[in-house]
Amino acid sequence: MATQDSQPADGLMAAPAASGKPAASDLGGTRHARAAARLMMAPAVILLLGWMLVPLTMTLYFSFKKYLPLRGGDLGWVGFDNYVRFVSSSAFWPSVQATLVIVGGVLAITVVLGVGLAILLNQPMWGQGIVRVLVIAPFFVMPTVSALVWKNMFMDPVNGLLAHLWKAFGAEPLVWLTQASTQSIILIVSWQWLPFATLILLTAIQSLDREQLEAAEMDGAPPHKRFAFITLPHLSRAITVVVLIQTIFLLSIFAEIFVTTQGAFGTKTLTYLIFQRVLESQNIGLGSAGGVYAIILANIVAIFLMRIVGKNLDA
Repeated sequence: MATQDSQPADGLMAAPAASGKPAASDLGGTRHARAAARLMMAPAVILLLGWMLVPLTMTLYFSFKKYLPLRGGDLGWVGFDNYVRFVSSSAFWPSVQATLVIVGGVLAITVVLGVGLAILLNQPMWGQGIVRVLVIAPFFVMPTVSALVWKNMFMDPVNGLLAHLWKAFGAEPLVWLTQASTQSIILIVSWQWLPFATLILLTAIQSLDREQLEAAEMDGAPPHKRFAFITLPHLSRAITVVVLIQTIFLLSIFAEIFVTTQGAFGTKTLTYLIFQRVLESQNIGLGSAGGVYAIILANIVAIFLMRIVGKNLDA
């Protein structure tokens, strides 16, 4: 009888150990590990926040002041006068329009050509590695250098390669930077950002399941059907990443415009307008107000993209 009574007692004693609940010592160790991780990450987080918040705070501070470094220095608070002056300028809305047109044009070219180049580079060919390096190389060229190359080597109306090409077909050479200034900026910036889009899309297309394409081909699906219903949906997330990253950087485009047109002929973006206001009028407050408007525009575009395009990231 004693043996039979001891069995339920042993079972009752073993029940808490088999319940799957972590012991108090394990919870304490987890808390200590998390606290140590936060402590080690704290310096980097503080440095990153300071790196972002200090310039932003100074921009907001100076946007409410009339600060002329070469003409009297700090002349006191002006409230929202700088914001009103900047947004009421005749060049403000054209600069916003030029910014959006350039960004949209570059995105359209780089995404469409990037998909095509990614599919082409994914095909077996002789010297495939060399070709990929050559395609990606323009991304590592500085924006100022690439703009100078395009301005002097390709778009020069007298000695440029495009001018000689036009003459070879009996056409009058086009003065690119005056007659097609916005298109020229879009072409230059697209040439620089196309390798980035191609690299991201090529990486995505290499992860495509070949069995799906082979099965569709065996079922008699034509190439354009396979592209539309298999390849393109597979690339949707990569295209989303390309659009989001490029938009962030393209909203602040400056070097290409400064080297080529200097904001003339409808190429004055919001970033270049801020530069002109600060450099020409030496009004730091007015330029800071323009910087706040640029931040607002960037956030509006980012929210729009995250709502419309960024849904693919959650799919």
